[in-house]
Amino acid sequence: MINLKSPREIEIMRRSGKITSTTLSMLLQTARAGTSLLELDRLAEKSIRDQGGLPTFKGYHGFPASICASVNDVVVHGIPSSRVLKDGDILSIDIGTTFEGYVSDSAATVAIGKVSAEAERLMRVTQESLMLGIAQMQRGNRLSDISHAVQEHAESNGYGVVRVLVGHGVGTKMHEDPQVPNFGPAGQGIVMRPGLCLAIEPMITQGTFEVETLKDGWTVVTADGKLAAHFEHTIALTEEGPRILTLRDVLEHPDAALYRPKEEIAA
Repeated sequence: MINLKSPREIEIMRRSGKITSTTLSMLLQTARAGTSLLELDRLAEKSIRDQGGLPTFKGYHGFPASICASVNDVVVHGIPSSRVLKDGDILSIDIGTTFEGYVSDSAATVAIGKVSAEAERLMRVTQESLMLGIAQMQRGNRLSDISHAVQEHAESNGYGVVRVLVGHGVGTKMHEDPQVPNFGPAGQGIVMRPGLCLAIEPMITQGTFEVETLKDGWTVVTADGKLAAHFEHTIALTEEGPRILTLRDVLEHPDAALYRPKEEIAA
């Protein structure tokens, strides 16, 4: 069942999203060659708790950390470890906050030092795919209009679109209905209405869209060992259109400002 959110609930989610975006911005700027994934996880948990939130991921179905830290061919759900980042890596950080009972969820991929031109292009196209998907989150559009926009842009640039992992509704739980695939024809699924809150999250690969899960039961890697990128925002569909509730102040796609909550502008 899809639970549409009231303006009051969306405001709480916006405040949750501010904690998430502030923390993710800090992590993206902190991540550099020589930084360990465990260090980033500790910083994330402290930041979330210091701002009055709870790290949603920690303990979720037994997940042991506050962030997912996925390096190079790891698509999602990488468990933070003592692994130290090195020049040329790309790192995807996925993070969630629960604030006053409401969840926000966001992810971004960042270059560590100097990366290849192909890695830069993969990250750019993945972020563009996210923004094109968000642009389709309009009153009267169908849910799969989001999916189609993501797939069309990624595949037209020669990339794979992961099939077995999808975006989702978000609210009092991290994963709510509906599921939001990153592929499929336009014009299908529910008609979107104000109050709908989604976590849209393209997971795009340099090669095949096929993935494998490692023995830890969490870490998902590309089947061919090629790079993957992941970008995600929590978005509310309001009477005025889509509003990104996890918009970061830095390291953000230029089109993202079009979807900034009015409350953020006033602040």
